[in-house]
Amino acid sequence: MTQAAVETRNLTRRFGALTAVRQLTLRIEEGEVFGLLGPNGSGKTTTIRMLCGLLEPSEGRATVAGIDVTAAPEQVKQRIGYMAQKVGLYEDLTTAENLDFYAGIYGLRGAAKQGRLAQVAAFLDLGERLGQLAGELSGGWKQRLALACALIHEPALLFLDEPTAGVDPAARRRFWRTIHALAQAGTTVLVTTHYMEEAEQCGRLAMMSRGHLIALGSPAEVAAQVGGRTLEDAFVILQERDER
Repeated sequence: MTQAAVETRNLTRRFGALTAVRQLTLRIEEGEVFGLLGPNGSGKTTTIRMLCGLLEPSEGRATVAGIDVTAAPEQVKQRIGYMAQKVGLYEDLTTAENLDFYAGIYGLRGAAKQGRLAQVAAFLDLGERLGQLAGELSGGWKQRLALACALIHEPALLFLDEPTAGVDPAARRRFWRTIHALAQAGTTVLVTTHYMEEAEQCGRLAMMSRGHLIALGSPAEVAAQVGGRTLEDAFVILQERDER
């Protein structure tokens, strides 16, 4: 069996008496667009933070690109791109300065850095925005810049935590075209989302509730496992269960 892009076994994270993620076992293959779906408080963000080496698991294990996230979190961080729900841009810097800053963090230097900066700017159509302050960009353009910063070091895996929150539908559609282009080029993408139309675009999904994995498979399979005809039905069913 080939190495998985992400593999977890009984991954658990507790915060005092609260178990945010409980015994999560998953395998994500290279080049997949994989979605984590669930209501607020279901454990999605905690899972991503553990996989990114930002939060140590309480129990269980996880490997990302073959690297143990507990034993070598800094190595994991060098292999991944991470785009949080709250875009981590420096608003008093220009688009170009933000890209240059993140390239430096990942150790890019000289001609290699300049070449990669030009490549990413062209890929995300940022050329005309390079001199504009990040704080002056619209939500959609900030999203593109944040994605460019996450991609600057050519990561093998891309983690996206609610990446389209607060942007208009047209910007969301453009964003997803970019995601599928990245996956076709071999990048593994793990995304959390509240938008059912976005979840439908994932090849496979894991649906979580109160820290538990409750369904796994294609969008249609996940909907059926929860008891709905569509993902939207399933999400409503899940929310109603969680409110009881």
